[in-house]
Amino acid sequence: MLEILAPVRDRATLVAAIDSGADSVYFGLGELNMRASSKGIKMSELEEVVEYAHQRNVKVYVTLNVIIYENELKRCDEILLKCKKANIDAIICWDFAVIEKCKKIEIPFHISTQASISNSRAAKFYENLGASCIVLARECTLKQIEQIRKKIKTKLEIFIHGAMCVSISGRCFISQFLNCKSANRGECLQPCRREYIVKDKETGYELELQNHFVMSPKDLCTLGIIDKIIETGVDILKIEGRSRSIEYVKTVVAAYKKAINLVSEGKYNKEIADYLISNVSKVYNREFSDGFLFGMPGNEAWARVDGNISEEKKEYVGKVVNYYPKSRVVYVNVISNNLQLGDKIYIQGKTTGLVETIINELRSDDKIVKNVERGEATFPINNKVRPNDLVFRVRSKNF
Repeated sequence: MLEILAPVRDRATLVAAIDSGADSVYFGLGELNMRASSKGIKMSELEEVVEYAHQRNVKVYVTLNVIIYENELKRCDEILLKCKKANIDAIICWDFAVIEKCKKIEIPFHISTQASISNSRAAKFYENLGASCIVLARECTLKQIEQIRKKIKTKLEIFIHGAMCVSISGRCFISQFLNCKSANRGECLQPCRREYIVKDKETGYELELQNHFVMSPKDLCTLGIIDKIIETGVDILKIEGRSRSIEYVKTVVAAYKKAINLVSEGKYNKEIADYLISNVSKVYNREFSDGFLFGMPGNEAWARVDGNISEEKKEYVGKVVNYYPKSRVVYVNVISNNLQLGDKIYIQGKTTGLVETIINELRSDDKIVKNVERGEATFPINNKVRPNDLVFRVRSKNF
């Protein structure tokens, strides 16, 4: 069965990912993973999180995918033993210290893209070592992926959406050199996303560049070619974004789930692909590219701007005070950014995940109103939400 593997940064995104159709999720535990800045799941939550996912037939993979130093071996072993106890489905790793311990305590392991596996011989090595899945290098083309698939029995995984790195599978040292924050330790400060000028040291001449973001690639988006990816025979389709927002996770997972279902039904076409691409354009992105899937990308792969160019932004409004299930009405305390009739709203929380709605009727002090500046606001909502859930108003960036 083809898996959509979704990123998780906390309990709320876990719920959102599963509600949107993820078949499996992956996250770090706050240390020794490639997203040190991401909240991740707390160790104290792990057993509960795994149980929640398994009850919904969703697999759980934990990332231990950094290089491990000598003084970290004991802590690494402690984490693995707790993962074993929690009954996670696999560890994502590439350091042989982690692999050796996984084999010893009999916990499945997936080889991370950090290993830069880009041929069948390397894949076979890890297969013989006991890996239950191999995450191929992001630099592989569709043709290469298909060739590797024919020679390997182990599950294969590739990235289908999210941030890309100027370096080979993210093995970059710029952040380490400039800020003593290593990308290979999950600490990258992304200096590549800034503008640079190329200067000749001897003459002092500067090159006039059409695009100053010479080290910042666009985000990967494969919705336009998802049928071709499925034809390669890969088993797991991975979405990048453990540092991204909850609306990013929900929107992107839902788009790929719909795409994959339609491909299986023989109903996927360019019109649907364009529609889904427009949907994922509303959340965090730096424009889109096919990455390396059709070969070495040209100049069109470089971002034109620094940071997010998503079509929408969210503004904090307030918190849920109460929800009335019989009437399906939510009571919100508006703190900032007034609510208006017709507003698109996000409500998010640890148990709620992410609920999206349009305000078709708005009341304050039991009176029908067009907007609420501050204080009490009530409006109908179909999905259950909970007290203290956060409320956001969604605006077009051109608003």
